Amino acid sequence: MTDAIDPAAFDAAEDIDDAAAAIRDGDLVVYPTETVYGLAADATDPDAVARVFEAKDRARDKPVSLAVPDVDSALDYVDPTDREERFMRAFLPGPVTVVTERRESVPDVLTDGAPRVGVRVPDHLVALALLEAVAPLTATSANVTGNPSATRVDELDAVTEMAAVVLDGGETGGTGSTVVDVEAGTIHRRGAEADAVEQWLADH
Repeated sequence: MTDAIDPAAFDAAEDIDDAAAAIRDGDLVVYPTETVYGLAADATDPDAVARVFEAKDRARDKPVSLAVPDVDSALDYVDPTDREERFMRAFLPGPVTVVTERRESVPDVLTDGAPRVGVRVPDHLVALALLEAVAPLTATSANVTGNPSATRVDELDAVTEMAAVVLDGGETGGTGSTVVDVEAGTIHRRGAEADAVEQWLADH
């Protein structure tokens, strides 16, 4: 049964510890970001990542991004070019997902074997606290594929049935992250800060 944690009674240390323990056990956790609620699992555990796809009823050929607490941590899992790293340091933490070359530590199931993976550093205190405790995590919206993304816990759908813990951080920003391939100069999905991303690509 899902353990829902209300922000009014949010004890950061205890609640984050519970969520981190669940993730280490291979379970799923719903967590808030500055954009929408996300579904977290250990991004290096193929079985846990597979449960994310199952919970979302997501096709395996639709890659899932990974979240880390900072850009330096990201370098353990991805191998960005100099230009990509400059971009990451300019925009992260923030509502931007950067697609870059993955290292061998990232399992094939996360990307369906593709050589590149999206990297996210959310700009949200609860998300960052969780990532400081356990990382990397999957970074994908906490909703069944085809359903709207949730900006409040009461908007969450059946995806929560497979989550061990729900961290309620109140209402989130509502606009999804901008997904960008810096080397290709391509914005795959326009979201928060899309105009600033586009300007940076033009200027650099």
